[in-house]
Amino acid sequence: MMSMTFGRAWAVPLIPLTLWVVLLLSGHEVELFLWMNQAAQILPNWVWAWFTFLGNGWGVFALCFPLLLFAPRQLCTALLSGGFAAILSLTLKPLINLPRPAGVLSENSFTILGNPLLHHALPSGHTLTVFSVASALFFATSQPRRNLLLVLFVLAALTGISRSAVGAHWPGDILVGSALGIWCGLFATQIILYFKDRQFQATSPIPRLIALAGICELYVLQTTVLDFPHNQLLQHLGSALVLITLILFVLKQNKPQSNV
Repeated sequence: MMSMTFGRAWAVPLIPLTLWVVLLLSGHEVELFLWMNQAAQILPNWVWAWFTFLGNGWGVFALCFPLLLFAPRQLCTALLSGGFAAILSLTLKPLINLPRPAGVLSENSFTILGNPLLHHALPSGHTLTVFSVASALFFATSQPRRNLLLVLFVLAALTGISRSAVGAHWPGDILVGSALGIWCGLFATQIILYFKDRQFQATSPIPRLIALAGICELYVLQTTVLDFPHNQLLQHLGSALVLITLILFVLKQNKPQSNV
């Protein structure tokens, strides 16, 4: 059943990729970007900044970190998928090197939140990241519970839209990022299937390595502004989540673990 579901899922990214091709051939991407950017201003800047936070690797890691306590397999899948997303983003952006809206349009023609970004448009890294994590969490979860996680794709889509709302990306960048992100999630899920449950117990090396990464996460959240100053509150909340999770994880080390 799982392999059949995955088989159909591998074709899902072809939908946004097809929409991207249609958008390119239509020649209306600039008009669509300007409409999205203008329409988004009905909401305050902090809303779109917060959605962008979900696509920041450090941001989404903090929000997912409590999974270390009760769903470590899903967390590992999300981290592996996010790693694939980072590699793709860092590779494709400079390789393709297309201009962003601020590199083509005058600053007065649309709204920009933060410093103008000029290069490395395709794909949207934030969209790629959030869709990679959403799809990893979705497919790493057993079939009966997946319907509840469909909301993750709604949040991922809003994160993608936020990248046009803040003036950072074209709609096509978002579509390509979402497609690649879903593929990253599927690939990571297939790999994690080969790991046994005992490898994700609290006293095993993998969760302990993730816990150590959580310490690095705390440092980043407290010393770096992630994307926009509007996200300071989310960074403090993320720090609290990580710290509480680390404390509970340390306490869990002394509890007996089942050898399933």
